[in-house]
Amino acid sequence: MKICFVVQRYGLEVNGGAEAYAREVAEHMASIGGHEVHCATTCAIDYQTWKNEYPEGSTELNGVTVHRFKSISERDTEKFNQLCGRILVPGNNVTIEEEEDWMRKQGPECPALCDWLEANHDNYDVFIFVCYLYYTTYFGLPKVADKAIFIPTAHEEAPIHLKIFENMFKLPAAFYYNTVEELELTHKLFPGTEKKPDNYGKGGVGVEVPANVDPEGFKAKFGLDDNFILYVGRIDENKCCPELFKYFAEYKKRHADSDLKLVLMGKEMIEVPKRDDIISLGFVSEEDKFSGIKASKFFILPSKYESLSIVVLESMAMNKPVLVSADCPVLQGHCKRSNAGLYYHGYFEFEGCVDYLLTHEDIVQGMGENGKKYVDSDYSWEELVRGYENLIGRVLEG
Repeated sequence: MKICFVVQRYGLEVNGGAEAYAREVAEHMASIGGHEVHCATTCAIDYQTWKNEYPEGSTELNGVTVHRFKSISERDTEKFNQLCGRILVPGNNVTIEEEEDWMRKQGPECPALCDWLEANHDNYDVFIFVCYLYYTTYFGLPKVADKAIFIPTAHEEAPIHLKIFENMFKLPAAFYYNTVEELELTHKLFPGTEKKPDNYGKGGVGVEVPANVDPEGFKAKFGLDDNFILYVGRIDENKCCPELFKYFAEYKKRHADSDLKLVLMGKEMIEVPKRDDIISLGFVSEEDKFSGIKASKFFILPSKYESLSIVVLESMAMNKPVLVSADCPVLQGHCKRSNAGLYYHGYFEFEGCVDYLLTHEDIVQGMGENGKKYVDSDYSWEELVRGYENLIGRVLEG
């Protein structure tokens, strides 16, 4: 089959959950499935500015033909934040036209990509759109809706309640959900989606652990001992990092004799507190990421807004328990189905969970084993590629 993925950013330098997810799926559909796989995307690396950084045109990356198109404008962050303060406030009386103006400013505004999709409608068997939130999906999907499989990466957040999405979610030929929780939320918010073909919420990504994991080398490289917990991802407000910093500081205040450290991996979008026990390593290699997970006591993700979380699955694959926010149904669902993690509401549950994971070694080991079984069972690339092929076949038959 000839398949085209459509996503707002794409590349080895792109640090983003949905975008990294799209690249992983595209590459494995090519390598395992043997399909001819393309991707239509922009020239942007940074999702906050949409600055054109990659060269325009077509190139090949790990077996996928990538078609890049320039955005016609960069985002004015200050003006966009002001616009969000008006458009995204519940109860605001805004028009469809105003919401579409918000979508253009959300970006990446790339009409050339949409024109290319329309012109190439007949050249592909199926188009797979990743993430509901951006211009490339909102304005691109209608051009090829009869051949579109939509991976919404939907989760509870303000934008998903905009009126413009009510019609967009009616258009795709089929849906691919990363979790049961995403399926349930989409069916709840957009009546009629339950009648479209989908993968029953059994999706996600395959998780592969590299062979060169070196926890001792990682600790030596960064000057760390054994007693640290790890966060991986963008360090910003949307990932609830300020709350994590606040809770960790309170924990250390109430446990004055503890030498526990919080280690962060990822691009800093907000200021990290200047403390000896909070260590920000910045963007690290895949080898360092996996080695850091293996060396940590456990992995922590405070985000309330996740549609899958690849790094949680990677931690489970490394036999590490996870601690997550109970306010995120997807993360809580992973913990319940795997019995490999704990979840918390508020500071005192956070404190109790941290204490428990640090003091119950035998149970923590069992949780790690549960997590690995969960990932090995449900998140192998071979099984996931077959799931995509099955859904694509149903679209073609339809």
